[in-house]
Amino acid sequence: MIRLLLVDDHTIFRTGLRRLLSDETDIRVVDEAKDIGEMFSKLRQQEVDVVLLDVNMSGRSGLESLQSIRAEFPRLPVLLLSMYPAEQYALVALRGGANGYVTKDVESEELIKAIREVQRGNRYLTSAATQRLLLQPDAPHAQPPHLKLSAREHQILMMIVQGVSLTEIGTRMFISVKTVSTYRTRILRKLGVESNAELVMYAVRHKVVPC
Repeated sequence: MIRLLLVDDHTIFRTGLRRLLSDETDIRVVDEAKDIGEMFSKLRQQEVDVVLLDVNMSGRSGLESLQSIRAEFPRLPVLLLSMYPAEQYALVALRGGANGYVTKDVESEELIKAIREVQRGNRYLTSAATQRLLLQPDAPHAQPPHLKLSAREHQILMMIVQGVSLTEIGTRMFISVKTVSTYRTRILRKLGVESNAELVMYAVRHKVVPC
């Protein structure tokens, strides 16, 4: 039996997923969490085989929490569930410590397959996502600059674009404001922009965030 912890900040969505998965004899949603803090509390209270984690949540996002999950639960399979297309986030998610990545428009059979695969210790992307990533140009100059960011740089980019202050970013990521500022400078240089405003424009133009 695969014991699943479902983490999403929308109650209706969690309820729908729980009902969907209730038909599977080998998967059981043992608990739910509405944010990252509650997720860690649940993980410390009980044994879980897989975490199904939403990328985009209010407060600390699923993507931001990956490093903390890996620090405390290094072998725990984490499957990210996202509204963002795979070509934008899948590689960042896998580099950041996720075991798999599926989008919210995926067919139910594909989601169930992904849960089973990551529980077995495998990494998982949908076949369509894998194909899109493989078809991306190999030449470094052909890829948009944000795909060259590290997982941590990408996390900080997302928070800056969402209007989170450098102080708050440091608090969420358990690093100093000075370190966050250094990352910000590095991100601006890599993306070829000079200000937060230009950073937001870049993110919208390249669909790094939903318009």
